Amino acid sequence: MQAIDIVLLLVSLLLITLVVLQSSKDSAANAFSGEKSELFNNQKQRGFELIMNRVTLGVSIVFIALSILAIAL
Repeated sequence: MQAIDIVLLLVSLLLITLVVLQSSKDSAANAFSGEKSELFNNQKQRGFELIMNRVTLGVSIVFIALSILAIAL
């Protein structure tokens, strides 16, 4: 196992943790039944939600870059 694999494993665990910590915007039952779904409604994120969203985006970009790098090596 190379060092890039270990870093990729750690980044993937961090990404999983960040996704699990984020709150759901809508319940799954309402999304599939069509009952007053606000799934596609424009809702601005503020505070902690905004930070979590941006950190998750950054970690996912790092994950994709490391995955491509691991395949190339």
